Amino acid sequence: MPVAKSTKKTIKKTDKSILVIVESPAKAKTINKYLGKDYKVTASMGHIIDLPKSRIGVNVDDNFEPEYITVRGKGKILNDLKKFAANSKSILLASDNDREGEAIAFHIGDALKKKYPELPIKRIVFNEITKNAIVDSIKDAKEIDINKVEAQKTRRILDRLVGYKISPILWEKVKNGLSAGRVQSLTLKAICEREDEIEKFIPVEYWSVDALLNKDKKDFVAELSKIDNNKPEITNEKSVTIIRKDLLNGEFVVSNIQTTTKSISPLPPFITSKLQQAAANRFSFTSKKTMSIAQQLYEGIDIGTDTIGLITYMRTDSVRISDSALQEVREYIGKEWADCLPEQVNLYSKKTGAQDAHEAIRPTAVMRTPELLKKYLTADQYKIYAIIWERFVSSQMTNAEYLSKTVSITSGKYTFKVTKSDMTNRGYNASLNLLKSKDTAKVVKLPEFKEGDILNFKELITEQHFTQPPPRYTDASIIKFLEENGIGRPSTYAPIISTLLDRYYVVRKAKQIEPTVLGKLVNNIIVTSFPDIVNIDFTAKLESDLDEIANGNAHRVELLKTFYDPFSKHLEEAQNNLEVHKKVFDEETDEVCDKCGSKMLKKLGRYGFFLACSNFPACRNAKTIPLADCPVDGCNGKIIARKKGARGKEFYGCTNYPECQFISWNKPTDIKCPKCGKFLVEKHDKEHGNFKQCVDEKCDYKLLEESSGND
Repeated sequence: MPVAKSTKKTIKKTDKSILVIVESPAKAKTINKYLGKDYKVTASMGHIIDLPKSRIGVNVDDNFEPEYITVRGKGKILNDLKKFAANSKSILLASDNDREGEAIAFHIGDALKKKYPELPIKRIVFNEITKNAIVDSIKDAKEIDINKVEAQKTRRILDRLVGYKISPILWEKVKNGLSAGRVQSLTLKAICEREDEIEKFIPVEYWSVDALLNKDKKDFVAELSKIDNNKPEITNEKSVTIIRKDLLNGEFVVSNIQTTTKSISPLPPFITSKLQQAAANRFSFTSKKTMSIAQQLYEGIDIGTDTIGLITYMRTDSVRISDSALQEVREYIGKEWADCLPEQVNLYSKKTGAQDAHEAIRPTAVMRTPELLKKYLTADQYKIYAIIWERFVSSQMTNAEYLSKTVSITSGKYTFKVTKSDMTNRGYNASLNLLKSKDTAKVVKLPEFKEGDILNFKELITEQHFTQPPPRYTDASIIKFLEENGIGRPSTYAPIISTLLDRYYVVRKAKQIEPTVLGKLVNNIIVTSFPDIVNIDFTAKLESDLDEIANGNAHRVELLKTFYDPFSKHLEEAQNNLEVHKKVFDEETDEVCDKCGSKMLKKLGRYGFFLACSNFPACRNAKTIPLADCPVDGCNGKIIARKKGARGKEFYGCTNYPECQFISWNKPTDIKCPKCGKFLVEKHDKEHGNFKQCVDEKCDYKLLEESSGND
């Protein structure tokens, strides 16, 4: 009986090259220069095999078995990889060294193994894209880490179950196009709760009292710190009047001088969350922008003589540094700032729950200083590289030392104080430029004091204040919230914020993140119907359970069953009992459709409110909601939001364009200027925070907000 021929293809090991598969073309280009003609480096462009988009793709009745398919549009890439494999003697899978990267490598390896079962396939990982790191990783090629793959698979299934089970309920009960997510929904809850605190906040009046004093012809200001040895609580102007009367003819005497030394340790090198927070606070970068720039620096920059990765892997929660990098930075510090080199290496403890898979974010070569590379980098690349370099170098320097002098000044029952702090040892500050603290630049000039000195009183400076509500979250503070509560991972912080913005659940005003009416409604539904999904402890425990799977100490199916049983009951209850909110945002207006004459409705779409004809679908007329009357004299047009400009920033223009050329980069409000009658626009700066200003630059009217300083 004839033996059936195998359909599996085999390959002959001749002079074929070694195929290296990475995730991105930029990374492939950099690595290809290091490896030469014996290697072919190509990119998979991320995931090639994944769950289908058109259906849930998880069989909950069969141990939550996932249904993997070739990602739509990636068939050609997979076929190309198979062709390249046919001409290769072995394959090295070089996707990122994290769970997602391990899953990408696994699926590519599995697809190629089915085609060419005899082809050797190995996994290589590296923390930086430099020649030495790549060559060393090839020498240390290993097998796929199945535990990491299982953890990624579990995370993917969890998120798929939450998204694809809750979202249809939102479509049915609220409106089409909505979505829910495991970490996304909890983040939205935090933002909505903060907004609720702000709306319920009741300001409380208080006053600050300072004394302008003089000694040796030098004026200085001292702050009222105690009344009868108690912290002052001055809540009204009547109390201020009493204090002023008491001090009018009083004698101000130096009663105590206290000198203390303070030693401040340098901060550890950046992890992902801290880099995003620093870039947001220093440069007002969004998390998405920061990670995009860091990715460019990691994958490779042309520095004239070569294309090289300038920083280590940028998705990490570890502060660990390799021995070779520590030796290099200590040699550099010893050469540049010998007085700031500690005797021993500075060690930093990892935070609870850190995966510690990668080093901290650091430059791949400390000798490549920001100034040396500045001409090869864009302005934004320079900023991100500079703070990474500064944070890394400073982390291995000595403490900064300060001598602080606090002078207490007494007048009757009132005690004022003034403090001066001088840096006595610069320590790690020597290496800082963009990361330099604003406090280090402040120089307080005071006269010399001794106890018993009588000072000249010039005037009392009083100011009324009101307590402020808690600030809205920014990119920096919401990431800090997620990190401190063990929610999400370094790779998810930026996408979470982007998803909430894309869904119109939140909007970004200046640097602040504010929930929309849609976001509040969706949050209320999820909080009420799916309490576990938005429970911080529950979500944080899921993250740690995923870590246990990655470490080989837990099983995927057990975790999914524990999650799904109560979740499915909540789904059924929501489906049966949830109130329908369809068309809750539709509002009839006085605007008439210019195509059919029907009334226009104000409706909520994916990108905010718009006007749509009530005669839909017979009439499909829709347009942007006018925000204000055009301020140009003689023009009867309306100001509307226009499509994004070249820089991706929304602007506001007249409906009579091109006859009327008016545009504004600041969003109009419905508030009229009391001085000239034109509309006010939303503005933000460091001095005033959020405020409103007349659109007419010739008019100087500003409307300041009490909460403007809280960003």
